[in-house]
Amino acid sequence: MKLPGMFKLSPEVSKAILHGKPVVALESTVITHGLPRPQNLELAQSLEAIVREGGATPATIAVIDGELCVGLEPAQLEALANNPSVRKLSSRDLAAAVAQKASGGTTVAATLRIAASSRIRVFATGGIGGVHRGSQWDISADLPELARQPLVLVCAGAKAILDLPATLEQFETLGVPVVGYGSDNYPAFYSVESGLSTSNRVDSAAEAAMLARTHWQLGGGGVLLAAPPPVETAIEREEVEAWIVQAQAEADAQDIRGQRVSPFLLARVAELSNGRSLQANLALLKNNARIAAEIAKELASANTLNA
Repeated sequence: MKLPGMFKLSPEVSKAILHGKPVVALESTVITHGLPRPQNLELAQSLEAIVREGGATPATIAVIDGELCVGLEPAQLEALANNPSVRKLSSRDLAAAVAQKASGGTTVAATLRIAASSRIRVFATGGIGGVHRGSQWDISADLPELARQPLVLVCAGAKAILDLPATLEQFETLGVPVVGYGSDNYPAFYSVESGLSTSNRVDSAAEAAMLARTHWQLGGGGVLLAAPPPVETAIEREEVEAWIVQAQAEADAQDIRGQRVSPFLLARVAELSNGRSLQANLALLKNNARIAAEIAKELASANTLNA
């Protein structure tokens, strides 16, 4: 596999891809901008360990000194987690970061693009972006990027701070299957149910892999696999909604806009919930990594059989 010189695959990831072994992509803005210290580094290490325990190779993705790094060394993970000045990079920001030899955490959109270019077909994250509340035109780059890239994105739905019905409408417009994992209900990130339905359902990693392969054979792009958060840490939707409404009002009062909005709202919800939302976030991220490893194994196994 010949990639542009800006790509830097770790030896472990490069070997796994070359030999058709299961690989799971992991984003890095959850490390750089999503969680407080020291939980951010602890989580990054835990996610990689969970993917390995599941029989797959973890490929945490970030931009370091202008290189698109696919698979990070322990020292690189630690440096990212402890550097508050690194950039938050969406897909539109990648060229500038490379040209300027900058470093940053990659959002879902940027991770999708880099992972797909590296021939990785499974990506685990917490919650995807979507349509922002109060503005039908404020749509995350995660959505069109997922529509373009042939990956299975395992998540707990869109972040609860977003307009979930409008986000599902966007997925339909973009032709992205929203598949419930063991459920017909679309999860609401911290909550098991949002009151909305998925477009389809699978009950196993094997079923998810088969659906994704068929979607790609028909010329489709990404598949959103919506996995409900673990029930032991999940929070009732009504409780979460009250915290979000208060946090959004505070953000509006402080004129917080653009890429600053989501980190502010998530941090404020964590404060208002006395840390319950953070614990739910950590648990669902780990659950998604486990599911992603199972799907990556199924896809790799099918590729081996069809070789």
